[in-house]
Amino acid sequence: QVQLVESGGGLVQPGGSLRLSCAASGSMFSFYDMAWYRQAPGKTRELVATITRRESTDNEDSVKGRFNISRDNSKNTVYLHMNSLKPADTAVYYCNAGQYSSKYSPTYWGQGTQVTVSS
Repeated sequence: QVQLVESGGGLVQPGGSLRLSCAASGSMFSFYDMAWYRQAPGKTRELVATITRRESTDNEDSVKGRFNISRDNSKNTVYLHMNSLKPADTAVYYCNAGQYSSKYSPTYWGQGTQVTVSS
């Protein structure tokens, strides 16, 4: 069992930056692949970025060049660095611990943190 707690969301102006954090409980964090998802109002939840146990990363096309996922296994924490934010990035962002083989399979979810991009 892994418990995940996100933080760092808030209101930011277009073009601004935010860093989301996800703290994981337990000693097995380094054995999980990790991901960030987001869900905008009226839309389905979508995968934003993944980072494997070996720190290989991948981003969804709409955030490439703007978002960066990283992890610190010594702190049991995964981050999402978001730059050049757009109103279309407004969503609840969820952290996930799972497994990545040919595609990412989510297992444990956090409660989510709201990101609002607006002037």
